[in-house]
Amino acid sequence: MKHLKKALALTTLAVAMNANAQTELTVYTAVEAEDLQKYAERFNEDHPDIKINWVRDSTGVVTARLLAEKQNSQADVVWGLAGTSLLLLKNEGMLAPYAPEGLEELSPKFRDRDETPSWVGMDAWMAAICVNTIEAEKNNLPMPSSWDDLTKPVYQGHVVMPNPNSSGTGFLDVSAWLQMMGDDKGWEFMDGLHQNISRYTHSGSKPCKMAASGETTIGVSFAFRGARLKEQGAPLELVFPEEGLGWEVEATAIVDGTDKMKAAQTLVDWSITRKAMEMYNEGYAIVGMPGVAQPVKYFPENADDLIIDNDFGWAASNREAILAEWARRYDGKSEAK
Repeated sequence: MKHLKKALALTTLAVAMNANAQTELTVYTAVEAEDLQKYAERFNEDHPDIKINWVRDSTGVVTARLLAEKQNSQADVVWGLAGTSLLLLKNEGMLAPYAPEGLEELSPKFRDRDETPSWVGMDAWMAAICVNTIEAEKNNLPMPSSWDDLTKPVYQGHVVMPNPNSSGTGFLDVSAWLQMMGDDKGWEFMDGLHQNISRYTHSGSKPCKMAASGETTIGVSFAFRGARLKEQGAPLELVFPEEGLGWEVEATAIVDGTDKMKAAQTLVDWSITRKAMEMYNEGYAIVGMPGVAQPVKYFPENADDLIIDNDFGWAASNREAILAEWARRYDGKSEAK
């Protein structure tokens, strides 16, 4: 009888431990590092049984890592990567199509166009120029108002921007310039801009951080980073060039071959809930669910009007050729990795 009671007790304990066990998901992301804890905590408020193990890097690095792991992927989910990167992965057969609960609530711009989408959008980040007002005054530099202004000789050595091969922000800029200006004029513009670049960084947020600290006067970056730094007291002016702004969808997808499909689907379901959209809106003025976004401090009120009509399919299809040409022309000013 004692042995039976002991066995029953052990069985009960095992069942209880199993009930409390967490499924662990390996989630690749390019979301800003300081936001990862918040994302996981908000998700776990609703799903404490799933633990997120983050693998975080810049967009280009995460994309390259996923491609390198194609035959033996280590990721279960990608939560927060450029839509053009996910289109590339989709074309390689690396994503598991899934229609998450609430899909019909998303804007059509924020989902893969297939009936059963391979990715769904979260928010959009858009280009901006961060200008250190103290350094600009010290160097007697006028405030730019357009992309073309940045090619003027007065700015020589005062501009930093991200390398598009490693940064999603860098790629959205280059892709937008080529779409807005056309191929010939786009590269001609970048040739002129290159004359004023002091260095290309491997992070999309770094140029704005450098401008905030006075390491450079002008950083080509993205609005979210500039707004956050300005709110923290940095002497920054955010410029939204009059020609239009490149932008990119930040999106989520399930990696094909995951053995934790149910948990992965739960995460993707949650990623497009109203609660998640309100969380994204704490830093991004444009989110995937219409009617959710509230104005974000230091962002332009007409953000939707400023962003270009971005052809993500074109950008994804031409990505490799664009990056190769960019590297051939300009990589000599890239900082060491």
